[in-house]
Formats: sequence, structure tokens, C-alpha cells
Amino acid sequence: MTTAIFVRHGQSTGNAGLPCHDLAEIELTELGYQQARVLAASWTDAPSLIVTSPYRRTQQTAAATIARLPAVPVEIWPIEEFTYLEPSRWNGTLSVERMPYLEQYWGDLDPTYCDGPGAESFATLLRRAEVALERLANLPSQSIVFLFSHGQFIQAIRAVVAVPGMDDQDKMRDFWRKGEGPAIRNAQCLTLHHSVGCWALERI
Repeated sequence: MTTAIFVRHGQSTGNAGLPCHDLAEIELTELGYQQARVLAASWTDAPSLIVTSPYRRTQQTAAATIARLPAVPVEIWPIEEFTYLEPSRWNGTLSVERMPYLEQYWGDLDPTYCDGPGAESFATLLRRAEVALERLANLPSQSIVFLFSHGQFIQAIRAVVAVPGMDDQDKMRDFWRKGEGPAIRNAQCLTLHHSVGCWALERI
């Protein structure tokens, strides 16, 4: 059985409400660093592999765990955050400024729509999640992998595993709820197990 533990990065400056100028370069806040240190101290078993997204905030979150477990190999996989609004139009803006466009994007329920350069469609997000799961499933049996990623990517992983028969549009309908808290909190973990050709979510 392979175990994959997806970890959302600690609190970032974007999570704290500060303007974002480069989505890949957003950094952790002091609280985010504290969350990363607490997480690193909490592991009871060393993994076979540590994976991070290419984005700075996941690598900063993983750093404390990597320092504690220096013998574990580290890889960078394309498990970065879902960017569905064209970044060049929104860099430096606040979430309140983007809200009408977020509402329109999710309200249109078009999983194939791509907003422009640097953005991706919801369907592409789901395919990235599926590729990551396939890559994990192909690792040697009994592997344990820590994957430092992002809230919406981890949410997509959960959707792919929990409702495999649901089509992309229905997954999209269930994905975003205005006014609700994040589906995956900062430094929260999602654990999955792969056995007999199938992924299952660990029940808490």
C-alpha cells in the first residue's frame, strides 16, 4: 500500500489579504513559518519521498520538514495552485476587487474555459490531479510520500478520489462556495492510501 499525505502550505501573505504580484513568489507570513515548524515536529514516520510544488510558499513550508529529515529525497512536481483568472490582469489586486469575476467564473460552470495566458481551465486542474495520483500509484509498494501543495489543488485531488464517477461540470459545481471557509486550511493534511489499483481517502 502506498500512502500519500498532501499538505497545504502555511499561511501566506496572500492568505493574510496582502496584494499578490507574482503567484509563484508569494511567501509565508510569520504565522505560516510557525505552522511549518509545528508540522515538521509532528511527523512520526519518515517518508520515502518529499514533494513540493514549484511555488515559493510550499517550498518554505516544506523546509522545516526537509531539515528534520535530511536523508529523504526531495522532488518538485507540477502540483501548484489552480490559477483560473489571467494573472497579468489581476497582479497586485485584492480579493475584494476580484470577487465579481470569481463569481462569474464559477457561475458559468464551464470546466473547459481558460481565462487567458497563465491561467488554466478547471478540467486541466482535474487532469493535473489525476496525473499526480497516477505518478504516486506507480511508486514502489509501501511508499510514504509527503506532498506540499495548495488548497485548491488538494481539493481537486479529493474530488478525483471521492467522486470518480462525477463529470467535470458537476465537480466544478461542488468546488466553490462564496462566503464559506477554505475547504483545505493552511497546514492541513489530506491522507490517501493506494491499494489494489484504487485510491481511498483516510477517514478521520
